[in-house]
Amino acid sequence: MELAKRLSLINESSTLRMSKLSRELSAQGHQVINLSVGESDLDTPKHIIEAAHEAMLQGYTRYSPVAGYQDLREAIANYYNQTYHSSYSAAHVLVSTGAKHTLMNIILSVVNPGEKVLLPAPYWVSYPEMVKFAEGELVIPIADISQDYKLTPSQLEEGLAKGIKLVVFCSPGNPTGAVYTREELDVLVSVLEKYPETLIISDEIYEHLVFEGTYTSMAEYPSIANRLIVVNGVSKGFAMTGWRIGYMLAPEPIVKACEKLQGQFTSGANSIAQRATLAALTQSLEPTKKMTEIFKTRRDLFLEELKGLEGFVFNKPNGAFYLFADVSAILGKTFHGESIQNTEDLCMYLLNKAHVTMVAGDGFGLPNCVRMSYATSETNLIEAAKRLKKALS
Repeated sequence: MELAKRLSLINESSTLRMSKLSRELSAQGHQVINLSVGESDLDTPKHIIEAAHEAMLQGYTRYSPVAGYQDLREAIANYYNQTYHSSYSAAHVLVSTGAKHTLMNIILSVVNPGEKVLLPAPYWVSYPEMVKFAEGELVIPIADISQDYKLTPSQLEEGLAKGIKLVVFCSPGNPTGAVYTREELDVLVSVLEKYPETLIISDEIYEHLVFEGTYTSMAEYPSIANRLIVVNGVSKGFAMTGWRIGYMLAPEPIVKACEKLQGQFTSGANSIAQRATLAALTQSLEPTKKMTEIFKTRRDLFLEELKGLEGFVFNKPNGAFYLFADVSAILGKTFHGESIQNTEDLCMYLLNKAHVTMVAGDGFGLPNCVRMSYATSETNLIEAAKRLKKALS
């Protein structure tokens, strides 16, 4: 059977592939600790579930408007305006089936074949695949552990000088947990101001998962508001991954373009999940704050347990729920007769020998690193550290 040639433009998601391998090994009876998945093990807060139940009873079981329910779009705009002193209205908001869907809508709507997209590495695995699917050209500056995985102003300036249609930021970052401070963003925005034709995506899906200091959104900078596209959703901060709701805040022409595209691909997002999202954004954030404290505790615990893990170099991330370790010292070595030439070899070795899954850095743009998620229980994290030390000793 001959399939469409466009499929050859993109690769399989490395994070989802490792999760699949973990499930397969678990099905064989092994006790696998999955550190590959970017999903909280915590439950959706009760008041959000109750809102979904009430919505079903009220008849929210039919098609929703393509752009999302008007009151939810207003609530999203109001949330950003109150939190980040922006000036959005409902017309600047589009609700989609997850932030991944939102990003795909945006990239297909604004990137023409051959246009350049500046994508700092390490990056989330799906960003480059989306750009390649749109037939855009990637420009990839590297921000390694020596600079805390954050793009410098000089790197941004050098990249933008090449004629960039779109630049993608993510803070807190996936796979690194790196968070740009206000001072760092001030300087980066001053560089962006020199290039008024460049569109900007700010992926803020981990907005609530910041452990020290106050989070700064790019929506707080009026000088770039006319070309800024903020991407967010409820998957991470509200433990609502399965509800599949993401959203964007952007200039109206981009919102209308994405609405046109979405109208042909998926139509409106899940009606019941939208009503639950309304409750998430307008009611108490205390459950989310408690989740953030749990992840901070897990981060500190895991870093402590991993001390002495040979060949792994860590920084201390200030957000999300990932560690992105530099394992350059391990590559090229042999363990129990198995040659470790790259991080894919290392991840497969640890999967089979330690029954611990993590994700190779190739898909994130840094092939000498691995991503480990601590979005699992403290018991699992302690056991995972023990297994890793034994397998690498």
